[in-house]
Amino acid sequence: MSQAIRLGLRANAGQFSLLVGLNALVGAMVGLERSVLPLVGERDFGLSSKGAILSFVAAFGLAKALTNLAAGGLAERAGRRRLLILGWLLALPVPLLIGLAPSWGWIVAANLLLGANQGLAWSMTVLMKIDLVGPRRRGLALGFNESAGYLGVAVAAFATGAIAATVAPNIMSTSPLNTAAAPAGGVL
Repeated sequence: MSQAIRLGLRANAGQFSLLVGLNALVGAMVGLERSVLPLVGERDFGLSSKGAILSFVAAFGLAKALTNLAAGGLAERAGRRRLLILGWLLALPVPLLIGLAPSWGWIVAANLLLGANQGLAWSMTVLMKIDLVGPRRRGLALGFNESAGYLGVAVAAFATGAIAATVAPNIMSTSPLNTAAAPAGGVL
């Protein structure tokens, strides 16, 4: 006996909330990096060029853009859940790559992985939330998605930036928040 699929936020509150939480973790990983890595570039790697320091943002953006471009078609073929899990698996080595980086190239490489993580994890949570609430509430689903993600960015950037200003910034790249966010996202 098959059960009828029920669309809507209330009918799928548990799953929807889990996806909102995942998006907050996705955003937190980015927020932590944006506040800490420029300090790491200057202090630990002696980078003086702002362009060189911000190369990690360019690597992230390129990887995310290309992954986003492919994600829609892949979601239909491979499935949203598989791509969400793959996105989180790509994020697992990021804290270690950054924390143990012997050169700035490692930071840039880690951001290629983080960009791919974002392209898959962020995109799949958007699609999954829209699937859960149905076509009439997709705007609300997208609003929750973006709000949770960027709230995660803001909170993590503020907290880690404040701490990194007084503590060694490379310690913050392997902070409990960053090292827990990737595995937590993958497990959830």
